[in-house]
Amino acid sequence: MADLGIEIAGVHFKNPVMTASGTFGSGMEYGEFVDLNKLGAVVTKGVANVPWPGNPTPRVTETYGGMLNAIGLQNPGIDVFLERDLPFLKQYDTKVIVNVCGKSVADYLEVVEKLSDADIDMMEINISCPNVKEGAIAFGQKAESVYDITKQIKDKAGHPVIMKLSPNVTDITEMAKAAEAAGADALSMINTITGMKIDIERRSFALANKTGGMSGPAIKPVAVRMVYQCANAVSIPIIGMGGIANAEDAIEFMMAGATAVAAGAMNFVNPYLTEELVTGMEHFLNRHKIESIRDIIGCVK
Repeated sequence: MADLGIEIAGVHFKNPVMTASGTFGSGMEYGEFVDLNKLGAVVTKGVANVPWPGNPTPRVTETYGGMLNAIGLQNPGIDVFLERDLPFLKQYDTKVIVNVCGKSVADYLEVVEKLSDADIDMMEINISCPNVKEGAIAFGQKAESVYDITKQIKDKAGHPVIMKLSPNVTDITEMAKAAEAAGADALSMINTITGMKIDIERRSFALANKTGGMSGPAIKPVAVRMVYQCANAVSIPIIGMGGIANAEDAIEFMMAGATAVAAGAMNFVNPYLTEELVTGMEHFLNRHKIESIRDIIGCVK
């Protein structure tokens, strides 16, 4: 039997399959489709210090090979998460990674401090949020900002910290290096790519926000390239994501250098996907007589 176990920042995962934040809620929506006990981890939807209403509708539209979303990180806030969502997740034998979002460093730190005593395994910090004090430039678009927010969060965090990198930058390795230098325990990448769709019949934008984050299979080659670049630029583990639709996609990310993978947009197409990834990866290892999934991490140079 192939060994699917991996380790990130001292946390052991039974397998490398996780959910991408924002595509799985906190697991409740998918509970009737997926046995959460079989997943390496559930990564929650973004949690802020106060409830966020999100953007005006319409805020989701299909595109060739994927989708655009401008949800605006709608969420009920950290207090509701701790009272309602976390107890639900703790019923299952899976790791819990809480995605944290904010509009200022103070917002992030408030959530991080409230999570410091919570029974979770890791935090994932979404630095694609618009920094209101920097003219809405995302925290993750300047290496200095990445370093600053990572360091401040690490100083307060009671759990290992994963920094989720934005692909909407000139050189993503610079952001990865900044996060590592500031003490990040791991990286997750990539977040969505900024895109736009116009409804030619209505002569208007398909999304009320005009632009949205593109996800789905169309972005996978970009994501694999960025994971490969960062895996060869830093020494901390990477959770790879971006258009994973089957086990072959997941294995491709791991061969590029990812220690774990997360399924996102394709959960909407196939709600059974995450379980299928676990099974498919196991079959691949057995077929190729590979004893451990760890043996394929970064095997393509």
